[in-house]
Amino acid sequence: MEGKRALVIGGGTSGNVLTVLLRRSGIDVDLVEVKEDWNVRGSGITLQGNALRVLREIGVWDEVREHGFGFDALGLTTPDGTVLHVGDVLRTGGDGLPATLGMQRPVLQRILVDAVRASGANIRLGTTAEILTQDDTSATVRFSDGTEGSYDLVVAADGLHSATRAAIGIDVKPEPTGMAIWRVPAPRPAGVECSVLSHGGPCYIAGYTPTSEDTVYAYLVEAGRDRATIPPESYAQEMRRLAEGYGGAWDEIRDSITDPAQVNYTWFDRMLVEGSWHRGRVVLVGDAAHCCPPTLAQGAAMAMEDAWVLSQLLTSGSAWDEKLLTRYYERRIDRVRMVVEASVQIGQWQLDGVPGDVPGLLDATMPVLKELP
Repeated sequence: MEGKRALVIGGGTSGNVLTVLLRRSGIDVDLVEVKEDWNVRGSGITLQGNALRVLREIGVWDEVREHGFGFDALGLTTPDGTVLHVGDVLRTGGDGLPATLGMQRPVLQRILVDAVRASGANIRLGTTAEILTQDDTSATVRFSDGTEGSYDLVVAADGLHSATRAAIGIDVKPEPTGMAIWRVPAPRPAGVECSVLSHGGPCYIAGYTPTSEDTVYAYLVEAGRDRATIPPESYAQEMRRLAEGYGGAWDEIRDSITDPAQVNYTWFDRMLVEGSWHRGRVVLVGDAAHCCPPTLAQGAAMAMEDAWVLSQLLTSGSAWDEKLLTRYYERRIDRVRMVVEASVQIGQWQLDGVPGDVPGLLDATMPVLKELP
């Protein structure tokens, strides 16, 4: 790996994980991130075992475990809070990791940021990158500060609306699925020890996940609305209104929703780049290559797995060429397609008002995710 140089565009989950793994093998890595604050924001995130497996691989599992909330069950309730079922969830990361861990998203990002800094990568915040030229062995990039650089490989980890993906001629774009989600952090009600979901009531899904000893991440899923018709200053009021249809722990959560700046409203999107995830010396990872609704809680896991698999190939001693980048796509596409299609299917059953075989879908999907990517 001596002398190899890579540029990672985007300091989100996949870009950070990949940077740490490449630096571990001695590869020179420049990481550029458009946001000057490195995007340390958000409410909560649900990480299943196969995501935790990657976090363990990059050496941050102990810190993640300390600051998150791990559990092995999933609860189902009626809208009024009556418990219908609490069942075990498959440990897709293996027996040494919990089935699921909830975490405050800004805390996870800070842990990953610290790992990137400790890796010795060259970090440039508030910076964008433009591909100028490519040949069989390198790509030349111009940065928004006017400087240029040459790299053996450029990795586009710049998210769902990746400018790099469009710039290299991949015209696939995310498409709304018809659903949207309200998210908010809140104090953890006593007795909340795992993710709990309610189907029915004013929303398709009302749920919450413990993210630390003191906090939860609460969410309401409804039909997508034009965001322009919902003033941001009304977000807390609107989420409280929707939450009126739910009881149990929601009574306490609802009372805490007072700051509209803490509430996030986004649509569910789907996207999958087919055929290949690279053009020349530029390759896609994470949300730049695929995205899905969070109905399986696998979006972050798929992004982390992309980074892990790509790093394995790049550090294997093989040439960084067309064959290697094609192998990366071939190792990932079937697994990612399965997750995207299953995640979309769960939401579509709800949109169509049909019961759907969710247990059967999970039984077919989760054991596959326990296997190494």
